[in-house]
Amino acid sequence: MVYLTENTLLTFALVSFFGVVGQWLAWRIKLPSIIFLLFFGAIAGPITGLLDPDALLGDLLFPFVSMGVAIILFEGGLTLRFHKIKGLSKTLYSLLTVGILLTWGIVAVATHLLIGFSWELAILFGALMTITGPTVIKPLLRTVRPNADIANILHWEGVILDVIGTILIVLIFQFIVSEQAGEAITLVFASVIVTGLVGGVVGAYLLAFLLRRYLLPHYLHQVFSLTLVLVIFSLSNMIAHESGLLAVVLMGMILANMQDVDTEEILLFKENLSLLFISVLFIILSARLDLSALFGMGWPALMLLGVIIFIARPISVFFSTLFSPLSWNARLLLSWIAPRGIIAASVSALFAMRLESLGYADAQLLVPLTFMVIIGTILLYGATAKPLALWLNVREPDPTGMLIVGANPISREIAKSLNDQGFPARVTDTNWKNITKARMEGLDTYYGNIISDHADHHMELTGIGGLLAMSPDTTLNALACAHYKADFGPKNIYYLLNSDEKELEKNKTVHPVSGGRQLFSEKVTYTKLASLLSNGAKITTTNLSEKCDLSNYLKQKDNKVIPLFMVDTNEQLYFFTTDQELTPKADWKITSLVYL
Repeated sequence: MVYLTENTLLTFALVSFFGVVGQWLAWRIKLPSIIFLLFFGAIAGPITGLLDPDALLGDLLFPFVSMGVAIILFEGGLTLRFHKIKGLSKTLYSLLTVGILLTWGIVAVATHLLIGFSWELAILFGALMTITGPTVIKPLLRTVRPNADIANILHWEGVILDVIGTILIVLIFQFIVSEQAGEAITLVFASVIVTGLVGGVVGAYLLAFLLRRYLLPHYLHQVFSLTLVLVIFSLSNMIAHESGLLAVVLMGMILANMQDVDTEEILLFKENLSLLFISVLFIILSARLDLSALFGMGWPALMLLGVIIFIARPISVFFSTLFSPLSWNARLLLSWIAPRGIIAASVSALFAMRLESLGYADAQLLVPLTFMVIIGTILLYGATAKPLALWLNVREPDPTGMLIVGANPISREIAKSLNDQGFPARVTDTNWKNITKARMEGLDTYYGNIISDHADHHMELTGIGGLLAMSPDTTLNALACAHYKADFGPKNIYYLLNSDEKELEKNKTVHPVSGGRQLFSEKVTYTKLASLLSNGAKITTTNLSEKCDLSNYLKQKDNKVIPLFMVDTNEQLYFFTTDQELTPKADWKITSLVYL
């Protein structure tokens, strides 16, 4: 039993603090957060000996890790929305079938021969190495910016492998356990699959029933979803060992694909409690690493990493793309991007503890080996994938789309005008009413907090090259500008003042928005544009000419016009800003808000 002394509370507080610091560093440096969490855990645990998770948590360690894995897998299932899958081609199907089998087989054989694992553990480790995952793929895609075909394949491969890989690992683990206990394998498999399936279906439909009939107050949606996941996980495990993992994955997947159930709010629970919980979990897991055992394996461990990177992935991609229309350059890049991440780390830790308790001595090496592969693949791919994409000429052209903060009437009208002229626009908002109107008007949307961890991991930015912060919320605009400055560069970050900010300027106080360019003109604010639109103002586009230049255009409109942006003859987009005076040429197109 663990008693919470002052030192124990301080330990938890420090672990939580460094978990948040790890997430912040990941945001600043644009690397997967797991790298920094593992680093902090290794420093606190095996390197300095300051943190001993087994002594800290005692008998609660395994339940704590189990809960963390359940939450991670449920969130993974929630991201698998079949109607959003783009580019689902024969290549992706092949990677999810032929590719998995080849990776699994090659890594299993290499692990047995190089590390000396028994065939049971080697096969389990091979299954662990089939999982990539969106949490590590997404940051790479933002940096590399491959063309749409490659990006879609890599993204959905990672999302779907979270589910398929988890199911595969659970079944292999059950095979190992049942074989040791002398139980009928067929009966064990049947009980795990049936229990997991029933648990997932019951949990999903129970939550959907409560949400559809508004039987839960809004403020309980996230907390109730979290507790229900843990209840389904625990009950399923009581009936059939490890069926809980299958149950929570299926529960999330079923909920995500129910058309009349909004799961966006449920996903947001990861932004608060679960984000902190997961950060703490991975620091604790890495603090349990046996670095001496890993280093003791020496060159065989590095050779195994080389097999995973240079043999298993290229061979699986080669055979999966034999009859694909993808170019050879695209196939080469696909062969070079397969980082491992959170699912592999958490599941390996969970099953390693179970196998150690069953007498498998080598099981203690599962976690160090997995973490070595995670760090090695993320660092190697992160350092080389972008130059390789440039050399292979498979990067997408400079993105021309705009990410718009706020789905209010102003943002929606500007987004429609951008779309009409060939510039993709995605509007974002936490207001469901605004998002609903935007979707009814045919706009691409993201519902949620634009600066959240969920947005970082799941919001697609392919083709997006700039930010328009046009929300009436001054704080959100400022945070969004700072958050996406590293992604798009300060030149492509724009914000719209509101009336409150204008008053601050008059009073010579510090400007609330920094790191961006003020849109339109000094006199134009969100309040003014909203008022003009509500009184019948329209956004129109006009072709300029030598006779009708910008000054003549403004005179023709009696200066009752607010220029918004222009497009030149090379299809380059220019927004009117207070820090630069545009000098358009003939045949440029100008888009303005015209009012009476």
